[in-house]
Amino acid sequence: MHAQGSQPPQADADRDAEGGLRRRRFLGYVVAAPTLLVAAPLEEAVLAPTPAAAAVPSLPEPADILDLTDLLTTAALPTSGLIGIQLNADGTATFALPRAEVGQGITTSTAMLIAEELDIPLSQVRITLADARPELLFNQLTGASNTTVSTYTPVRVAAAIARQRLLAAAADRFGVPATTLTTAAGVVSSPSGQRADYGSLAVQAASEVTVQVGVPLKQRSDFTVIGTDQQRIDALDIVTGRKQFAMDLAVPGALPTMVCRPPTVNGTPLSVQNLAAVKAMPGVTDVVVVPTGVAVRATTFGQCIDAVRALQVTWGPGTEDDSSDSTVLQELRAAELPFAVPPVNLLAKTIEAEFTFAFASNSALEPNCAIADVRPGRAEVWGSLKSPIVAQGAIAAKLGLLPSAVTVHVTQGGGSFGRKLFFDAALEAAEISQLMGKPVKLMWHRTDEFRQGRTHPMSVSRVRAVHALGQVLSFEQRHTSVATDFSHGLGEIITALVAKLPVGDIGFSETIFELSQETPYNFGLTTQLLSEVDKGFNTGSMRGIYSPNVRCAQELMVDQLAAALGQDPYQFRRQSLKDERAVAVLDQVAQLGSWGRTMAPGTAQGIALHPEYHSVAAVLVEIDCTPQTTGRRIPDAWTGPRVTKVVCAVDAGIAVNPLGLKAQMMGGIMDGIALALSSGLHLENGVFQEGSWDNYFYTRQWNTPPDLEIVVMPPSSDTPGGAGELAVGSAMAAVACAYARATGTMPTSFPINHAAPLAFDPLPTSPPVPQSPVDGLTRAY
Repeated sequence: MHAQGSQPPQADADRDAEGGLRRRRFLGYVVAAPTLLVAAPLEEAVLAPTPAAAAVPSLPEPADILDLTDLLTTAALPTSGLIGIQLNADGTATFALPRAEVGQGITTSTAMLIAEELDIPLSQVRITLADARPELLFNQLTGASNTTVSTYTPVRVAAAIARQRLLAAAADRFGVPATTLTTAAGVVSSPSGQRADYGSLAVQAASEVTVQVGVPLKQRSDFTVIGTDQQRIDALDIVTGRKQFAMDLAVPGALPTMVCRPPTVNGTPLSVQNLAAVKAMPGVTDVVVVPTGVAVRATTFGQCIDAVRALQVTWGPGTEDDSSDSTVLQELRAAELPFAVPPVNLLAKTIEAEFTFAFASNSALEPNCAIADVRPGRAEVWGSLKSPIVAQGAIAAKLGLLPSAVTVHVTQGGGSFGRKLFFDAALEAAEISQLMGKPVKLMWHRTDEFRQGRTHPMSVSRVRAVHALGQVLSFEQRHTSVATDFSHGLGEIITALVAKLPVGDIGFSETIFELSQETPYNFGLTTQLLSEVDKGFNTGSMRGIYSPNVRCAQELMVDQLAAALGQDPYQFRRQSLKDERAVAVLDQVAQLGSWGRTMAPGTAQGIALHPEYHSVAAVLVEIDCTPQTTGRRIPDAWTGPRVTKVVCAVDAGIAVNPLGLKAQMMGGIMDGIALALSSGLHLENGVFQEGSWDNYFYTRQWNTPPDLEIVVMPPSSDTPGGAGELAVGSAMAAVACAYARATGTMPTSFPINHAAPLAFDPLPTSPPVPQSPVDGLTRAY
C-alpha cells in the first residue's frame, strides 16, 4: 500500500479554474491473487505553516520544515506498496493494518477510509493487525500520531483502485461501458437496473498478473463517510467482553506466568533460598531465574502471586540505588545548557524561570503482558506491540534464532500512549518460555509496572525571554531531562534518514526534540535545546515525548510576558501567533469559554495552545482553588484544586472520524489535568514510592471537569494531521496558567502536589507484589 503522485498527460483537464490541482491521479497496483487484491504507492506531502504578521518575526524552526510525523511518513515510503486490501467472495473487504490498535481508534478510521473510496458499508470492512513483517522495514511502527497521516492517501488509493476494478468487471458482465455504472453499499448498478454485489465480482475483478493502474480519488465535497461521526467498529465487542486482548487468547499449553522482581530499579537476582519449596506450592509448574527476576509458572495467576510472594531472593544492586528526586534534580541542573542571550535590564527587560517536572508513570490500563511459545528452532509470540519488527529481531537475538524463525503476532491493546513501543514483556516471555521449555502467558503485576516499568523522565525546563518597547525580542528554552530510551525503532529511522533531516548530526534525542517541538509565537530570536543525562532508568515516550512539559513551561512564561507588557493573556497570544489556524482555535475557545468573565476569588481561567504534527489545539480551563475544594476528603485520594470547566478547539486538518478525534482530545485533557495537578512518581533510594493507581493520583471522577466542550474545527486542509497527543500539552499548560491566576503564584514544580508529604503509605518492596485487599466494600463510595 504505497502512494506515489503522478502527473498524467491529461493533467490540464484535472486543474480547476485557478490552476490548482483538482482531481489528482494516483498510481497503484492490482496484485495477482485469487480474488481482488490491490495496493497503492504513497504520495509524500509536507505541509508548511501559514505565516502571520508580527512585529519581531521568528525564523522557521526545524519542525516547521520537517517534523517527526513527516519523518515517519517518509520512512514508510519505500515499502508501502507491500500492503494491500483484499476483496473477498462474501463481499467484505479485509485489510491487515501494519500498526497497533491500542484504543486510539485507528481500526475504525482506517475502515472509514476504505468504506469511503470503495463505496461499501462500514460493517463490511474487516480490519486486522498485521504480524511482524521485516520486509516493511520502517513501515510498521506506531507512534508520533502518525498512523492516519501516513496511511490516509495509500489506503484510499487502494480502495479506489478496487472500486475501479469492480466497475470494470461489472461492465464486462453487463456488456455496458463502465462509465455508465454506479456503486453504492457494496453493489454495482447499471441504468437498466442490472445489479451485482461486490462479492460476486471479486474473482472476476482479480488479476493473474500484477499490473499498474491509475485512479483519481474522491473530492472532499463527495465524502459521505470521511468526516462523519462514527462509533468504533469494535465498540460492541468491547462492552460485551468479546474483544480479544493478549491475555484472552487461548494458546495451547500457555499457563499464567509472573516474575518476582527486585526492590530497586533494575536490580538483579543473585540467589534463591527456597526454590524447591516454591516449586512444590499448589499449582506451580516451573520456577526459573531470569535476568529481571525469578519467573513462576502456575495453573492460575492467583497461584503465581502466592508463589511470587513466597520467594526468598537475594538481590544485587540496581542501576539507581542511590538516586532520589533530589539527587536527580541536582544532576539535571548541572547539565543545563547556557542561554545565547545574556540577561539585560536597561533598555530591555529579562524574564526568566525554571520549571521542574517529576517522573510520571507510563503504565497503561492493560498491564504489560505477552504470550510466548518457544520450542527448539522456532518461537511464536503474541502481544500488543507498536514496534513488532524491532521486537522480532530482539527476541531472535535473545533466543539465538534467525528472525525468520520467530513469528510475532500483534494483538489488540488496552492502552499504551507510548508504553507499547517497548516490548519488555514479549522479550521476557520468550526468554522464560525457552528456559522452561513450555508456553507461558506472562503478565506483569500493576506494582511491577509502576516500579520497574517505563516512566516519563524527570526534567527541568529553563526559559528566558527579553522584551522591550512592548515587543518580545528573544525567547529561549533549555530543556534538561533524564534520558529517553529510543531503542524501540525511532533511532533506526533517524539513522536511515539522517541525510534528509534539517537538524544536522545531533544525535537521536536532540533530533527527535527538534522535530517535535516548536514555538507557535513570533518572539524574535527563538531557540529550543535539549540536554539529557542518566541512562540508568527505564524510560519511554509517554503521549507527547517532550511536549507536555515543554509546552507547560512555555505557556506559563507567555502569561508572564503578557503581564510584564500589560496585556491580556489571550490578546497577547493572539497577536503573537504565527499561524492563522492557531488564531482560529484560540479565538474559538476564548469565545465559547467567555474568556475574561468575572470569577470568584480563588477561581480563575487559563488559556493555552499547542501545535504539533500539522495540527493545533487550544484549551481554556476554569479552576477552583478555594479551601472548600482543595480541602475535600476522599479515602485513598488526593483531591486538591479542581478543574471545573474545559473548552477545547482542535484543528487536525481533515478529521476522518470527528467523534474519535473528540475522544482523543478528551483523554488528552484528562492526562494534562493529571500531569499538572496530581500525577507524579516519587523516587527515594532507587525505589518509586507509588505502587498502583490508588496512590498515583490520576484524574478521577471527583476531579474531572463537569463542564467539558470539544469543538472540531472545519477542515483546514485535504489531509489529516496528528491528534493522539495533541491535547495533553495544551491542557496541562492551561491548567497551570489557571492555577497561577487563581492563587497569585506561578507554579514551578509539577505536579503541584509533588512537594507535599505523601498522602499514602508506600507499598513494601519485598515481596514485590502486595497483598490483595480484602476490604473492597469499605472502599466503595
